[in-house]
Amino acid sequence: MGERSNIEWTEATWNPTTGCDRVSAGCDNCYALALAKRLKAMGAAKYQNDGDPRTSGPGFDLTVHPDTLRLPYKWRSPRTVFVNSMSDLFHARVPLDFVRQVFDVMADTPQHTYQVLTKRSRRLRRMADRLEWPPNVWMGVSVESVDEIDRIDDLRAVSAAVRFLSCEPLLGPLDGLQLDGIHWVIAGGESGPNHRPMDTAWVQDVRDACLRDEVAFFFKQWGGRTPKAGGRLLDGRTWDQLPLPVTA
Repeated sequence: MGERSNIEWTEATWNPTTGCDRVSAGCDNCYALALAKRLKAMGAAKYQNDGDPRTSGPGFDLTVHPDTLRLPYKWRSPRTVFVNSMSDLFHARVPLDFVRQVFDVMADTPQHTYQVLTKRSRRLRRMADRLEWPPNVWMGVSVESVDEIDRIDDLRAVSAAVRFLSCEPLLGPLDGLQLDGIHWVIAGGESGPNHRPMDTAWVQDVRDACLRDEVAFFFKQWGGRTPKAGGRLLDGRTWDQLPLPVTA
């Protein structure tokens, strides 16, 4: 999958791996799991190796796709690319050598900007010094509630030009949020038939922390039964700030 994306903070997706499994509460209503089931049923070749979620537990089998590594070379115009929207590059079953191959492609295509997001911050931290970090790679961690706030410390240890947080779905207040060493924060509510509501104060507090620490803030959505159900206005305006690349 390397198609144009409807995700507000990116332009395209690239999935060198597919598949994942649950690691925290933010995974409970995973959009990728539902989408993978549909793609498999539709006969999409890339998803035929993924397991049946009814029998393989709370996730779907991770599969490495070396044949997708050449895809960014085919894009003629520069793109902002979300890497592994259908997986997690730092999943334990992704070999270090393959992660390095993905990073080699990103370094070799500097016209594109790559956004890598993980919930597996501990493995990210352990692997970080064994990877080369080109300036066009942004690295982020998901922080859905205060239970995951330690992931930020792992991210701070990474020499990425841009370090960002995805507080989506935001499932509770992030009391004590400190943003030193962080360049960008995305926040948003959950969507889908089983969506969990987001309190206005939770996202206002995240926004205010960004204003306090001069960190770019992007509010993606309120969420609801559909992603656009609640709109994107926070205190009467949209928040579409993007980070300025800096030297890590």
